[in-house]
Order: sequence, then C-alpha cells, then structure tokens
Amino acid sequence: MRPLLAGPDRKPRCPWGVSTPEYLRYHDEEWGLPTADDVRLFEKICLEGFQSGLSWLTILRKREAFRRAFAGFDLEKVARFGDCELRDEVGSLAAHLWRFEPDPASRPRRLTWAALREMSTTPESIALSRDLRRRGWTFVGPTTLYAFMQSVGIVNDHLDGCAFRARADRARRAFERPRVR
Repeated sequence: MRPLLAGPDRKPRCPWGVSTPEYLRYHDEEWGLPTADDVRLFEKICLEGFQSGLSWLTILRKREAFRRAFAGFDLEKVARFGDCELRDEVGSLAAHLWRFEPDPASRPRRLTWAALREMSTTPESIALSRDLRRRGWTFVGPTTLYAFMQSVGIVNDHLDGCAFRARADRARRAFERPRVR
C-alpha cells in the first residue's frame, strides 16, 4: 500500500501528486473538482485520450500545444472539424457526461491505494465508453474514461487522508449537476 506523501507545505497528498511541480499544481488545483464547463470537459476527455501510452506529465507539459491545435477546445470551433450531434441531443456535453456519475453508495467507504487500484474501470465508465463509441468517438475506452471521471470530479478519488479529499467532497456537495434538456 502506498502511503500519502507530504507536499512542500507538509499537507498529506495522494502519492502521485507530489512527484513534480506540474503534478502538485494539477492535484491541488484541478484534479477531482467538479465542473460543468463544456470546454473544460471536452479538453479533459480529449487529453485523456491523447494520454494513452504516454505519461500524464507529458500531456500536462504539452497542454498549451493541444489547446492551440484544437482551437482552445471551443466546441463551436471544433464542431466545424466534423459531426458534433451530442450537444444538440442533450443540451450540453456536461449534461450528458454527468448522467454517468456513479451512485455514492456504490463507491468504497474508505478510499485506499489498494481500493483505487481495483477501480481502473467501473460499470459507469464502461457504459459511458459504450455510449460515446456508439456516437463515433474514439480513444474513449473504459479505463480512459474512468481517469477522465476522476479528473473532472464525477468521482472523488483523492485517497483517504489526502488534505484535498475533503475539499473535493465539499465542492461535489455544492455542485449543481447539469441536466439534460
């Protein structure tokens, strides 16, 4: 079992979150916090797909280049690259993606490193993967989508004892889930 590690401020964190300054910033300021912003969600789902076979650190370091290549992940501009029907169908990308949020009762009571390692996919990430693939999306396997769900706060996978787990829980409780129109 991997222990929590203290960052420069001595706060305990998920062990991956302290290995580089980029990871520290990402862990503390972004990872696990819920969002309904379609641009941010689209960016994150794309970046997770690009990450396949690479380290997440590589993606974080190339993030600005991806933003330039994909018109800042602006859905209106990217939609002109090809078909983009999902928003027309449900109203927003956020409303569609948040429909796959797992029931909190299905989550482990204590999130340890061992429990997290067992959850590289979930029934919800598998269902979301199938849904997006049916719609023509690529690089959206269940493991990729579970990592996406972690990163945008659809699930809170900060480990028990991580100083940022409670912050993510508070943000999730206050978060108004987007609705399908």
